Amino acid sequence: MQRSQQRAETPPGHVVVIGGGIAGLAAAHRLVTTGVRVTLLEATDRLGGKLMTGEVAGVQVDLGAESMLARRPEAVALAEAVGIADRLQPPATATASLWTRDALRPMPKGHVMGVPGDPAVLGEVLSPEGLARIAEERDLTPTPVGEDVAVGAYVADRLGREVVDRLVEPLLGGVYAGDAYRISMRAAVPQLFEAVKEGGPLLEAVGRIQERAAARQQAGPVFQGIEGGIGTLPAAVGDAVRAGGGDILTETPVLGLTRTETGWAVRTDARTIAADGIVLATPAWSAGTLLAAESPAASAELSGVEYASMALVTLAFRRTDIEAYSALRGRSGFLVPPVDGHTIKASTFSSNKWQWVADAAPGLFVLRTSVGRYGEEDHLHREDEELVSVSLRDLAAATGLTARPVDSEVTRWIGGLPQYPVGHLARVARIRDEVAKLPALRVCGAVYDGVGIPACIASAHRAADEITREIIATPTLVRGTGSEAGQ
Repeated sequence: MQRSQQRAETPPGHVVVIGGGIAGLAAAHRLVTTGVRVTLLEATDRLGGKLMTGEVAGVQVDLGAESMLARRPEAVALAEAVGIADRLQPPATATASLWTRDALRPMPKGHVMGVPGDPAVLGEVLSPEGLARIAEERDLTPTPVGEDVAVGAYVADRLGREVVDRLVEPLLGGVYAGDAYRISMRAAVPQLFEAVKEGGPLLEAVGRIQERAAARQQAGPVFQGIEGGIGTLPAAVGDAVRAGGGDILTETPVLGLTRTETGWAVRTDARTIAADGIVLATPAWSAGTLLAAESPAASAELSGVEYASMALVTLAFRRTDIEAYSALRGRSGFLVPPVDGHTIKASTFSSNKWQWVADAAPGLFVLRTSVGRYGEEDHLHREDEELVSVSLRDLAAATGLTARPVDSEVTRWIGGLPQYPVGHLARVARIRDEVAKLPALRVCGAVYDGVGIPACIASAHRAADEITREIIATPTLVRGTGSEAGQ
């Protein structure tokens, strides 16, 4: 009986989480809730990765991701678990537009990531020739998708390039900052991939997806924000990790990982930390470097992952200066097809979209633009003032806005979004197969299962759960994890 009680009171090992973005934080939170001793190491001076708040004209705003998909449960559940459920807010308006063919046009409804189910709703976006091309689809021979296919290539083959260039590109670009003609359908739009594998016209496949979604009768908002910004979520999760007994060390880059007889040695510039398990929640290039010695094959695969960089330009105007511009009223913002040749790829009217922004600054109107796509990174080398200037130029062309902002903030996200080309999921499977050969080490983050916040959290939970099971099932891995370990 005494041995059983002692075993129950002993923490089931020490796990080091490397990376303090939302994936690393979610993994650490999952681990501490199961009683595992956790140390999280973050190389920079802050937590959150691409979730970050800042100020413009004295107003706190998001300078990174600004919303999270609520139809997946993971992100909302994490916010609830760390005590900020009362701050969840759906968008005040979700009336988005497309700035295409020199006008702001309503975003068509009834599509799956830009792939339409009913061509009748596309009249304002596509040309007569583009609509006629869609009508030809039923007479086309089937297009095989095989193990994977690029979204843009498949849709262009079935419905014509105009659908891709005017609809699919801006929507996929808003998520991945990528090229629709390279992006994997299987990885980026899996429900569409499964539907087209069933056969029949693409329009009918989209219709089946919509019918299944309607049958599920999902209630509630599609997206959620957080009062004060999505960028406040990491701090709340970090606080919960500490409250659960976890240690969080910022400005602590990891320099190397080495297997030992009892687990792992994690080398930082200050010390070496003994660990029974590792959760590697860093970008692909960092994970590849850290795994080079212990798993050259995984390292090589990770080094092949490409990234897109982007910049966000946040602008604050006096409300009295923008009241005359009807194009700014009622809309949540607009997307921009690359084919139209403009610099910005999107704009979000934050004061319209988020009630908390409007309430925080009733005398201001805050909006932001995004610049930069995969393969188009020259823009990011411009000075801040030049990025503000080109954003104002495009905003004037799209909305007529000629007012000058009272403040601006430029945020660059270099290597911000991993790209998901054709074959990406096969690469991920190879990475995980190689990593699984190592004792008690798992990977998670935007590289693997999706770039959205819920997908990153799900990836983190998978890694944490697998580590927990392994170190509990393997008693030899938990030797040497007492309070003196790593000192």
